[in-house]
Amino acid sequence: MSTRAPSAAARFRSKTLTALLAFLLGSVGAHRFYLYGRRDAWGWAHVIGTALGIPGLLMLIASHRTSALGWVLAVAGAASLLAAFLAAIVYGLRPDEKWDGQFNAGLARRSRSGWGVVFVVIFSLFIGALGLMAGLAVTFQTYFESQGGISTSLSD
Repeated sequence: MSTRAPSAAARFRSKTLTALLAFLLGSVGAHRFYLYGRRDAWGWAHVIGTALGIPGLLMLIASHRTSALGWVLAVAGAASLLAAFLAAIVYGLRPDEKWDGQFNAGLARRSRSGWGVVFVVIFSLFIGALGLMAGLAVTFQTYFESQGGISTSLSD
């Protein structure tokens, strides 16, 4: 779907910067645009997912989590956000040789990952997992609260 633009082939792409962009601004596709340019379809999918997710979240807050449309839109935003954290982890854990082979082929400059990318991966894993668990908890709580007729007593 997205390929590297021929005119941008000579530009060095930093693995650490890519992982950091995915962590900080990945929900708006910054890491995809950095790697592949402004015409990247998956980068725009992140922008659209986030643009849908924000009003969805606001609808859920306003309706006390009862808006079906709000849930659909919020899931799109959550998918974009969680995919960005996953991208930060995947990019950060890719070996430098493979990274350079894909994104810096033919360049004299080579990637040298250090502690920065390790911390980005750790924070992405922590915050991404925390966000996923929180989202699941709210979803299950909402579902079980909507099942009002469930008895909690064994004597019923």
